[in-house]
Amino acid sequence: MQKQLVMTIIGKDRTGLVESLARLISDNCGNWLESRMCRLGGEFAGILRIEVPDEMEQKLIQALRALYSDGLTLIIRPGESTPATGPTRSASLSMVGLDRPGIIYQISAALARNKINVEELESQCFSAPMSGETMFSAMARLQIPESCIEEELRRELEKIGGELMIDISFAEN
Repeated sequence: MQKQLVMTIIGKDRTGLVESLARLISDNCGNWLESRMCRLGGEFAGILRIEVPDEMEQKLIQALRALYSDGLTLIIRPGESTPATGPTRSASLSMVGLDRPGIIYQISAALARNKINVEELESQCFSAPMSGETMFSAMARLQIPESCIEEELRRELEKIGGELMIDISFAEN
């Protein structure tokens, strides 16, 4: 039987880091299922889901913990099947505007009020080409419950966008 593990990894970025992680997983009969990894502020940050035969789980976890001596911090948890929820619709949300504190908070609060799950979120700050002002952009992948009324959600997001002076685009997939 196979066991799923979900882990987070953070540490000083260096060449070969992903290879050493992949080698440990492969050497212990693990299968790399999905991941998101990037470099943020000079640090490597990643999330990863793997599966491993039951009898190899503890051996793999011990091997992964050896990475602590390389300056990595890992959190390893058992993975679970996605819990059954009511029917949902997929949507995407994008926003761009002048950066200011609270953008993610106000948008995520509106999504939470509407029982919308943020499945993926990517954001960045960058300099505007002409003015050099700090701009903010974000893209999110969402799961919206069937009970959510799209028109009401759009009005709420437009209101927040107007208050924050950011452009918000919402589209069901």
